[in-house]
Amino acid sequence: MSDGNEQKDSPSGRKPLTLTRTTATGTVRQSFSHGRTKQVAVEVREKRSINRPGAGAAAPAAGPGVPPPLKTRAAPAPEPLQPAPRAPTAPGAISDEEARRRDEAVRRAMADREAREEKLRAEEDQRRALDDAQRRKAAEVAAIEAEAEARRRAEQAEQELAQVAAERAAARAAAQAAQQQGGGAAPTPSLLDELGGRVKSTRKPAPVAPVKPAKKGEPKRREGKLTLDMVEREVAGDDDRVRSLAAYRRAQQKEKERRAKLMGGGERDQIKREVIIPESITVQELSNRMAVRVADIIKYMMRQGQMMKQSDELDADTAELIATEFGHSVKRVAESDVEEGLSGAEDVDDHLLPRPPVVTIMGHVDHGKTSLLDALRQTDVVSGEHGGITQHIGAYQVRLPDGQRVTFLDTPGHAAFSAMRARGAQVTDIVVLVVAADDGVMPQTVEAIHHARASGAPIIIAINKIDKPDANPTRALTDLLQHEIVTEAHGGDTLAVEVSALKKIGLEKLVETILLQAEVMDLKANPDRPAEATVVESKLDKGRGTVATVLVQKGTLKRGDIVVVGAQVGRVRAITNERGQQLQSAGPSEPVEIMGLEGVPEPGDVLNVVENEPRAREVANYRARAKKLKTTSGPTRTGTSLESMMAKFKDSTAKELPILIKADVQGSAEAIVGSLDKLAHEEVRARVVLSGVGAINESDVQLAKGSGAPVIGFNVRASKEARDLAEREGVEIRYYAIIYDLIDDIKGVMSGMLAPHTRETFLGNAEILEVFNISKVGKVAGVKVTEGVVRKGAKVRILRDNVVIQEMGTLTTLKRFKEEVDQVQMGQECGMSFGQFQDIKQGDVIECFNVEVVQRSL
Repeated sequence: MSDGNEQKDSPSGRKPLTLTRTTATGTVRQSFSHGRTKQVAVEVREKRSINRPGAGAAAPAAGPGVPPPLKTRAAPAPEPLQPAPRAPTAPGAISDEEARRRDEAVRRAMADREAREEKLRAEEDQRRALDDAQRRKAAEVAAIEAEAEARRRAEQAEQELAQVAAERAAARAAAQAAQQQGGGAAPTPSLLDELGGRVKSTRKPAPVAPVKPAKKGEPKRREGKLTLDMVEREVAGDDDRVRSLAAYRRAQQKEKERRAKLMGGGERDQIKREVIIPESITVQELSNRMAVRVADIIKYMMRQGQMMKQSDELDADTAELIATEFGHSVKRVAESDVEEGLSGAEDVDDHLLPRPPVVTIMGHVDHGKTSLLDALRQTDVVSGEHGGITQHIGAYQVRLPDGQRVTFLDTPGHAAFSAMRARGAQVTDIVVLVVAADDGVMPQTVEAIHHARASGAPIIIAINKIDKPDANPTRALTDLLQHEIVTEAHGGDTLAVEVSALKKIGLEKLVETILLQAEVMDLKANPDRPAEATVVESKLDKGRGTVATVLVQKGTLKRGDIVVVGAQVGRVRAITNERGQQLQSAGPSEPVEIMGLEGVPEPGDVLNVVENEPRAREVANYRARAKKLKTTSGPTRTGTSLESMMAKFKDSTAKELPILIKADVQGSAEAIVGSLDKLAHEEVRARVVLSGVGAINESDVQLAKGSGAPVIGFNVRASKEARDLAEREGVEIRYYAIIYDLIDDIKGVMSGMLAPHTRETFLGNAEILEVFNISKVGKVAGVKVTEGVVRKGAKVRILRDNVVIQEMGTLTTLKRFKEEVDQVQMGQECGMSFGQFQDIKQGDVIECFNVEVVQRSL
């Protein structure tokens, strides 16, 4: 049975085609200097030999590691005179003609390869010869230059020595002549004595040996670390070292310094710069701006007695001193300079166009401000207000039938919204002061007058509710005279209009008066510039994000503008008017709502359009830092004096009521916080843990739990998750829609935290007539009621010579004729026992009184 891997001969007598191994592998050991060797793997490729039929066996193949024998080109064999008889060809064998053609092809291929190799060797020899010639030439040129430089230096040294010798000889001759003229005078010390007594003989400098070019192949000692690149160059015969670029630059720098010293110049003059120094700068940044090393600044500070690092902060004065010391000029800048140019250039008259007037309606609460505005706008806003009072500042624009527009700001009249009224007065052109004909001038009316005067806006008086039976417009105008508001009816210049918002009486005259006043004021603005606006109100909407109501004052606000509002930045994503219509832009005196801010801005902040986002963030970051610094180190911060420390310690004993406030808009939250601050008492005060806008969430509940505060929601609600968490943690959440109720409830809670007052009510006096000693009981006083009545259970104290000697507490034992009684009237006698207190004497007075606890309120 045969092996399965063996191949059987085919029936036709031909052997199957197979691939035979044509290479043999081996190793060769290379020897280097200093006894180093290296073993290299080599491969020997075998030539394919074609055996003719009947020829002898081929030479054995070269073994592994044995190079193939060199083949010499054989001379062509003489052709046979007579062709040999053709042997019979076996089936499948190669014919003689085919073998001859193959031999010819092999010989031609070998001849071509040898010709190519010969050409490559000739080109390589020519390139090496050219490189050697260039290298020898460069070495010769370098040697010639070095020899010339050495000769020049020698000549220069000789000239300098000759000049010095001549100067010394002249000085010696002058000294001798002076000595001869002086006669017998004492000899003066010569120049040689001054120079040390003698001059050493000058030696001629040894001639500089010419630099011999290194010959190729000359043995030399290897220097430095042996690398693979060096070995390859040594094997290739090209082991001349090449100068590195760094070494060339160092030599060039040294040569420049040497030439500068020979020319007589010292160090290069320092370039003086103008160094910009902010309020605070690090040592590293100062060194960069001055173009000096950090080590030089640190050395200077060490000489001044301060050890500093490159990351340490320097104040502006110290940085200016350092820069001046180094010879630079200084330009001081403040951190607030980032806001320079934020509002743009001033407008010129050629670019100004008429704009609608901004009218703020102010007055006392429930005098009909919102109803008057509803009558002008033909809407019904007051019905949507909680309790019928305005608790937000609203901005509307009324379009009149003749095409003119008037912007109205509706401000709250409640006392808690004083800040809102102040903001409304700051951005307004005209103030319409609403006074009810039946109430007259009220406290918030007076406050509105003060806000209007502070803003410098003209005032128009609107006497509302003239349709009521008890209306008295004349009394209202007369009351205004007490506050220096003189109307035209009384000979003044203030306009007054009688209106009725309910019956829509006098509305046309009010509008005409407003337009007349605006025409006199000649209101204009430039719409073709970046916008500048004021935030009237801001809130956090669940579906829309941060929503800010702004009043454009200059320029045109467009969608896509990058804006900075106080410490907040953003890009305007949407613009809507008070009717909910989407706008692409908003011009001067137009109130709109914008979306796209990253945070909720403060009411009253100024909106500015900037060119890019980095500029906006730079301004916002500065404002945030300034606000934080003002909060932490403002005027409310107590000092370090002893009085302030004692006041702080005394104030720390006051009780605090922590409260967490969430409101629908920022203005309402601000009004609530301001009202709670006004409720502060020396014994109790409200501490606002958090004041924000938006719905109540889980983080608010967690914060309230940690601080032990209730959550107050003003026109907002808590999410389901927040309600569940509050129920589990025991956190109270209260909802309010009217600020009256919120303030009253907080006031009641704070009043309950006050310590109650105690009030004494005198009942009567009793005089001790006799003191009896009774066993197992002690001393018992026999008394007589001299005034009022003595009751059992009342408080008593003992007086001796009208001085209180003992507070006895409650009277527990009162007997008359051995019977317990509840009270004893004046003129009657009774017995009293005072327990452990035995220091009673005849003539002492027993005072009887009641103590009442009176609850205090704020």
